[in-house]
Amino acid sequence: DSTLTYRDEKIQLSKNEFRILSVLLKDKGKAVSREKLMQALWETDSFVDENTLRVLIRRLRQKIETDPKNPKLIVTVFGIGYTFGESQ
Repeated sequence: DSTLTYRDEKIQLSKNEFRILSVLLKDKGKAVSREKLMQALWETDSFVDENTLRVLIRRLRQKIETDPKNPKLIVTVFGIGYTFGESQ
């Protein structure tokens, strides 16, 4: 597990949540495909599918978003994947 400090608060992230966040931050502001995110997760021995990815994104939003039901940080880009911040 990894610890993220955000808004002066320490947040525990699972290995996969950390990997997702790392990939999104590398391409901040750009849409990252579901496939690219799943490839980052495939480095583990666990099986990753789109449903698993959605669950991980939801958990990550619950940990870092002010309002997880109306995300501002991890935004869904319909038909593509996700972005950290507004996509360009």
